[in-house]
Amino acid sequence: MEQLSDRLQTPISTAELERRWAAIRAAMERAKIDVLLMQNNNDYMGGYVKYFTDLPATNGYPITIVFPRDDLMTLVSQGPFGGVNDPTAHANGIHRGVKQWLTTPSFASCAYTASYDPELAAKALAPYAGGTIGLVGTYQMSFALVDHLQKGRFSNSRFVDASDLVDRIKVIKSAEERELVRRAALMQDGAMRAAFAAIEPGMRDRDIAAIAQCYSQRHGSENGIYLCASMPADAPAQFNQRHYQNRVIEEGDTVALLVEDCGPGGMYTELGRSCVVGKASAELKEEFAFALEARKFTLRLLKPGTPCKDIYLAYNDFMRQNGRPQEKRLYCHGQGYDLVERPLIRDDESMTIQQHMNIVVHPTFIRGHVLGWVCDNYLIEADGPSERLHRFPETITELG
Repeated sequence: MEQLSDRLQTPISTAELERRWAAIRAAMERAKIDVLLMQNNNDYMGGYVKYFTDLPATNGYPITIVFPRDDLMTLVSQGPFGGVNDPTAHANGIHRGVKQWLTTPSFASCAYTASYDPELAAKALAPYAGGTIGLVGTYQMSFALVDHLQKGRFSNSRFVDASDLVDRIKVIKSAEERELVRRAALMQDGAMRAAFAAIEPGMRDRDIAAIAQCYSQRHGSENGIYLCASMPADAPAQFNQRHYQNRVIEEGDTVALLVEDCGPGGMYTELGRSCVVGKASAELKEEFAFALEARKFTLRLLKPGTPCKDIYLAYNDFMRQNGRPQEKRLYCHGQGYDLVERPLIRDDESMTIQQHMNIVVHPTFIRGHVLGWVCDNYLIEADGPSERLHRFPETITELG
């Protein structure tokens, strides 16, 4: 077994990577796909590269993977011109399952470098010219990559979208993956406690988000988002990104915080709660109690084999019958190496709920003078959702 580098933070086991590769290659065999091509440039919703290599794509720098059905991978990433490395000859404990690692200094902000990564990918794909190339995660691939290949030496190849083929394997979490999901949830409990314990009038929303981020990163998180918004008792607002976190917190305010980051090992969960700098109003407590009921209604439907569309339609019927706004975005979905992963609980999702999915449920709405919401994760078991993975109290925290 290859000795892993001590530079890696909570690496997945090589046995788990091999399990994934074998499952994907078997599916490729059934679909008569010769090679897969994928490209990600971030580790919020760039989980395909992480799934195949245990290496995150970050900071807008693309990582391109060529994954043959009958050979080891090629990895293309940021680096010096002409970089050619053979991890099988000089094992570094990082590039597992990779036979060649090619580098080029390309930058998405400099359009004239757009062909640099595709040219290296084409070298790795050369043995499969005229065959079937499966594109994984086409929404995230650059136009430059696919255009270069389809108009060049692979014009006689058959290109197919293989995202669904990979998704249906990736969304079912192994025992090792499920343990990382649990660790992420427990980490977020600590981040929420640390953030709420620090809140006092005069701080800005960004200060609270920064405390949650600091706690998470000190406990193994690599990346994520920390959405926060303070609001007067009678002026509800949606929690939001750091650009919108300049408001100064005042006595009597409600503060909504969403900790949506990956835990040790890169699996995402998310925890959302509100606190009050003082005492919570009866209206706020009432809408929080209803959010819990909306979540309970959803959980009863999250059983293996249930179509996501049916859950979505039933949920909106429930909201309408109870005088609350219907969901028009996304209130329940899968998570893994992606902050938002399939299945989406919506009427445009073709998947059904399956055992060992990691599902977050976060009914969120504004009604009257308050924001009503709650957010926690569950693992789907044989007969439905597990116990709640987060342990943070299901209440409005009062900081009187």
